Amino acid sequence: MGGMKMGELIDDLLEFSYLSRQSLRKSTVDTNRLVQSVLDESRSQRGGRDVEWKVGNMPTCQGDPSLLKQVWVNLLSNAIKYSRNRQPAIIEVGCTVENGDDRYFVSDNGAGFDMKYADKLFGVFQRLHRDEEFEGTGVGLAIVQRIIHRHGGTLRAVGEVDRGATFSFSLGEIKKSE
Repeated sequence: MGGMKMGELIDDLLEFSYLSRQSLRKSTVDTNRLVQSVLDESRSQRGGRDVEWKVGNMPTCQGDPSLLKQVWVNLLSNAIKYSRNRQPAIIEVGCTVENGDDRYFVSDNGAGFDMKYADKLFGVFQRLHRDEEFEGTGVGLAIVQRIIHRHGGTLRAVGEVDRGATFSFSLGEIKKSE
């Protein structure tokens, strides 16, 4: 493993560990503004690729703004990364209502994954694609899951090989002790 890759892995593991100890600072989050800022910051990651964005209007939510930003960074980065072999890449971001709860989602037409391995997606170091295909440390989705669970929410993934993936989450009540 190269020095740069090892540095990324160490940074990701430190962040993952830090999430267990960091107190949550709950406030009202403007989801539209937050997602737009992440999209603006991700321009360099796209490298001039043809990406068709479908961004729906999303309601505000209650949560820790910096942690929720990390959720969006990780999910949108994955969508950009795993759809890079598509022309055009189509990435949809939005919110649906399920059983009275807002469910935010990121969907892409990228590499996807086999659902029989879906339970491995959120484990640390669990990768479903080879490093030669897609770079990464195998920690990003574990970070997303930890943040969503700290908010009392749920995280789901649905995918199909070569047909893309959808990651969705809801935010529950943040425990009073947080």
